[in-house]
Amino acid sequence: MQKINRNVVLALLSLTSLIFLLFQLCYYKFYLSQKNGAAFSKVRGSQSGQDSTRWHVVRKFLGLISSHNIPVYLIDPLILGLVDKDIEQIRSSPNGPSPECKYFCAPRDFTTFALLDKTWKHEVGLFRTAEKMGFQWLKIINKDPRLDGMDDLSGMEIPLHYIFKLASHAIHLVVFYERSGNFLWHGPLRLKQHMDRKFVPFRKLHFGRYPGAYEKPELLLVSIDDLKVQIPKNPSSFLEEMSHSRFLECRYREARAFFQLYPDDASLDAVEFRKKAKSLLHLAALTLNNLGVKFWLSSGTCLGWYRQCNVIPHSKDVDLGIFIRDYKADIIPAFKNAGLPLKHKFGKVEDSLELSFQGEDDVKLDIFFFYEEDDHIWNGGTQAKSGKKFKYLFPKFTLCWTEFVELKVHVPCETLQYVEANYGPEWKVPVKAWDWKSSPFNVQDNGVWPIDEWDNVIQIY
Repeated sequence: MQKINRNVVLALLSLTSLIFLLFQLCYYKFYLSQKNGAAFSKVRGSQSGQDSTRWHVVRKFLGLISSHNIPVYLIDPLILGLVDKDIEQIRSSPNGPSPECKYFCAPRDFTTFALLDKTWKHEVGLFRTAEKMGFQWLKIINKDPRLDGMDDLSGMEIPLHYIFKLASHAIHLVVFYERSGNFLWHGPLRLKQHMDRKFVPFRKLHFGRYPGAYEKPELLLVSIDDLKVQIPKNPSSFLEEMSHSRFLECRYREARAFFQLYPDDASLDAVEFRKKAKSLLHLAALTLNNLGVKFWLSSGTCLGWYRQCNVIPHSKDVDLGIFIRDYKADIIPAFKNAGLPLKHKFGKVEDSLELSFQGEDDVKLDIFFFYEEDDHIWNGGTQAKSGKKFKYLFPKFTLCWTEFVELKVHVPCETLQYVEANYGPEWKVPVKAWDWKSSPFNVQDNGVWPIDEWDNVIQIY
């Protein structure tokens, strides 16, 4: 028998191994990698495979949600910022403004969409389809804050965020809920202990750091990079709203503890006053919002929200704060047209301005204007009989949204410091005998108005 050449055998084995390896590489590249979203062909005008991957992941996600009739809209701040620069061209062009992949190919780790909770409920089928398309997914749930005021329902959990991951890109789907104040709310993104904290770069997610409140957006269907997608009709307004969207929930648990120590006043007079105060606050909010004047709950109204999630029945008025930089001369005539005549006007725009409007019966609306200094903020007060001036000092604060008496309104984000400045460390204890000239913890004398100015700075109607 002819002897087999060892070198020939080794060469044949090497060649066979090489062919097998090439086959595996081709199989992975053209079958497995496409199935799992690891590689995509380039989209028009893109410069790299990574750019193309982002576009393809978004396209597959839009196909996924379309197959389940889920109406989502784009809220990604990076993409909306780019879109806003070309919004007129995008609106007028059914196929988008450019053959380049300009928007969805922009460098980023994720793309963010919004979902209205009431428009979709069947998530099981979506997850199954997503997995077949190669997506990994994560669902984040937490307590429903809308039920926190109800002892027997406060433990219910609701979905707040969904994350769909394919290849190196993720889709962040934020769930928005409609609140009784006729606005949209989304919750924070808080991971449970068992969840993979490396699934996506969670700290970079724009809508996960804290809860947010938004007006219901008007949507526009457009074509962006050959993809049909809904966006807020006015992207710049949405982005501005986003930058000031932080939301504070009322402290229901602390309110229940407060009422255990100090039972709520359920008398007919208290119920009637709260009803009138709620109506007055809604009218004031409507009037100021129509003027584009930003305001917040102040003094006793802010204390009532923070301490007991309700109007303090013995306060007898509604208190609002406005930064003097937001003052408009139209405020007084606007309230008059709304049926709230001016009761008194103290101070002037340059110093200690305060307006009071007469509501139904003896319920009044007090608006205090706040002045900013280097290290503090203050509002003024005036005693009509003597012309004495008073100043109330507060630490600097920012504004957050909250829901109060079925209304979306601002409160100081640093609420505790704000309340403590005004009412001192004993703010949790109700005080019915309150003197605005001496009771506030932060009051100080501020001189006397010159007599020749009284006609202008002390006006009572």
